Amino acid sequence: MTVPGDPPLARMSGISKHFGGISALENVSVDLYPGEVVGILGHNGAGKSTLVKILAGAVTPDAGEIHIGGERVVIRDPNDARAHGIETIYQELALCGNLDAPSNLFMGRETNRYGFLDDKYMLRETRRILDSLRIRIGNLGAPVENLSGGQRQSIAIGRAVYFEARILIMDEPTAALGMEETELVVQLIGELKSKGIGIFFISHDIHDVYRFTDRICVLKGGRHVHTCATSAHTQDEIVEMIISGRPPADRTPRPTVDG
Repeated sequence: MTVPGDPPLARMSGISKHFGGISALENVSVDLYPGEVVGILGHNGAGKSTLVKILAGAVTPDAGEIHIGGERVVIRDPNDARAHGIETIYQELALCGNLDAPSNLFMGRETNRYGFLDDKYMLRETRRILDSLRIRIGNLGAPVENLSGGQRQSIAIGRAVYFEARILIMDEPTAALGMEETELVVQLIGELKSKGIGIFFISHDIHDVYRFTDRICVLKGGRHVHTCATSAHTQDEIVEMIISGRPPADRTPRPTVDG
């Protein structure tokens, strides 16, 4: 639970990035608090992927600051990001289809015992973390290529939670999922929020944005347009911001001048 006055989990301030003569981001700021989902919205080329890749350590900013838990940090690569509790789940899941769930969950961080892989421990821990997220996968020893898209997504999320992610970046997590599998992601995000994990959520689907997010940050051409509670605007208003690149008009009634 967020306590008033607590620093955000993540704060990106004045972030700029140029690729040659192209400005991908120009002085963009956004923050994220425990147990909330912030949607990063915009058309292709808006800068949303560049912004979260900077937080994930895949891209180095030209200017700006990143604070994690109130402390300024420098994120040079994905290992730095993981050290600060930041994990990313991309649309193209980084899973090996021919391996089972425990092998994927512990990939690159395998547990050894007496010089051999401790398969029993990794299986037990995989089941424990999936159970804690209320995820049910009958045969954890089956190759993940035999699982549904939603189940594969849950393994990627379970991996992030197991290795103590505090900040999760989800890039189009439901793009390739059907309705039933999307419902599983809805459930998973609810579980993550209850654990105090903050989520940056990228999606082109405005309906998903309304289902998943608490706040939105709209970008256009690498510039910040507007940040607000998702419920503060209708879907049409948000779409208009994305298209026009302009914040909503001030709806405060103008005072009447007598005489």
